[in-house]
Amino acid sequence: MSNRDLLKRQDHYFVDFARSLTPVEWTQPSLCSMWTAHDVLAHLVIGYSISVPSLCWSMARHRMDFDETNTSLAQRLAHRCSPQELIDAFETLIDHRRGIGRLFPPGLLLGDHVLHHLDIALALRMPTDVPEEIIDAVLTTEVGLSNPFVPAKRNAAGLTLRATDTGWTTTVDGDACGTVEGGAAHLASALAGRPHSLPFLSGNGVSTLGSRISGGTGHARPDV
Repeated sequence: MSNRDLLKRQDHYFVDFARSLTPVEWTQPSLCSMWTAHDVLAHLVIGYSISVPSLCWSMARHRMDFDETNTSLAQRLAHRCSPQELIDAFETLIDHRRGIGRLFPPGLLLGDHVLHHLDIALALRMPTDVPEEIIDAVLTTEVGLSNPFVPAKRNAAGLTLRATDTGWTTTVDGDACGTVEGGAAHLASALAGRPHSLPFLSGNGVSTLGSRISGGTGHARPDV
């Protein structure tokens, strides 16, 4: 199955997951700094709906700070729209994308959507049963494709990685820095810079991965 097909499958899977959350759960913190689960949902809608000129205008207002722009856009939309309204909008946009997200390679967009799904689910201590084919594709993209927003490839350098539940494994640029293994969802989340998943991983390379995450930047919350 192509990454484009996997993305569509993941988006529908996320809609089903999102409809299962309670109003209280939408108000809870996610793994993204300063973002509630509701904010993460709004961010996903924005990716499929905001135009390039609108994004550039918003970035200019925030002195070209991408993180500040993302946070402002997500929180403003979450303030205006309920989770149910945003879920309905996202479901419609799956087959009618008109935002900046349609310009990104499907593999990168798949990774973004899965990781934000996990940002909500892991923070709420909910099951992370993303289909194996999808999470394995995300791991492959993380270690194989440089991403200016998610330094997973850098975090993986010199490590042997093993997903104990799906069987996915790879060695990135030699194994001088050791081995890291664990569930595929926690492995993908940690590689993307989420320290929350580190306690769920094992191997003599976990400390190296942890030090790389703590020295990185982005939206990952350091306290969960």
